[in-house]
Amino acid sequence: MGISRDSLHKRRNTGGKQKPWRKKRKYELGRQPANTKLAASHAKDKKDAEGKLHKVTTGDVRLVRCRGGNMKYRALRLDHGNFSWGSENVTRKTRIMDVTYNASNNELVRTKTLVKSAVVQIDAAPFRAWYQQHYGKKIGIKVKNGEKVESEDIDEKRSNAVAKKLKERNAKHAVAENIDQQFVTGRLYALVTSRPGQCGRCDGYVLEGKELDFYLKKMQKKKSKAAAE
Repeated sequence: MGISRDSLHKRRNTGGKQKPWRKKRKYELGRQPANTKLAASHAKDKKDAEGKLHKVTTGDVRLVRCRGGNMKYRALRLDHGNFSWGSENVTRKTRIMDVTYNASNNELVRTKTLVKSAVVQIDAAPFRAWYQQHYGKKIGIKVKNGEKVESEDIDEKRSNAVAKKLKERNAKHAVAENIDQQFVTGRLYALVTSRPGQCGRCDGYVLEGKELDFYLKKMQKKKSKAAAE
């Protein structure tokens, strides 16, 4: 028996059973789930024309021919993606560090499976570098005894035009406290919006505002529940 996405096996809205009046159809077929894992690309030795061995990364995104000649890109292993920082209107390619929350199934967190709407932690370094270049000051400075350990200003020579531009950018700009605290740790919480098993990519956006508070509360609740058990 193949995997089918039909509704002939289900009951009617009234609760009555339906007898199948036709066979399965091609457009109702289903396939095995991709279960894309958070892992680096595999590398194996391969001989060249001269007989020398070279490390070659294997294809971690498989092509699947679908109905009508269309193609799906089935990602088996991914460890990076394009993530956008919405409030700053900037997107950077960065590493995915960990899978921290999944509303549908905790097993997907334990096995580090990448799916749409999963909450992940990403490397903050590309966004930190962009912030320092764009605003001319540091972000994510450690706080000790209520004071910052170092100054957020960057000592470098600037022309009057650049200094004026940076001053205008910083005039009415402020980073949310919960985002700044994440930069201290070097990791940012993000939500996956692409479907790795369908398009072969793991892209998303950095969590901010009330949405970030919501997921932090959910993760804290899960931690406290696990500790109680």
